Amino acid sequence: MHKTTKILVIVLVVVVMGFGIGIYLQDLKHQESTAAAWEANRFNVAKFHKILKYNSNMNTANWAIMKDSISRQLDSLVILRFRKEMDSLNALKGQNP
Repeated sequence: MHKTTKILVIVLVVVVMGFGIGIYLQDLKHQESTAAAWEANRFNVAKFHKILKYNSNMNTANWAIMKDSISRQLDSLVILRFRKEMDSLNALKGQNP
């Protein structure tokens, strides 16, 4: 092998390893943020599970009330997740002006 071929192979190996390490670290951060989001939303998730349990006992008399309650709970979860994402984006903007 020529000297340039060896250098190209070394550069290629370093680049591939860099991408692999980057993807691995990104996955670790994703798992960390997902765990934090579930921890922050545990109260809402528990409340939502209570609603689902009550939903199994639902009848025509309480359907409209429960439907509105489920919608409000889902809206709350979506809003909390959106706020967390916006906080993360704002923090990134603050780090990289």
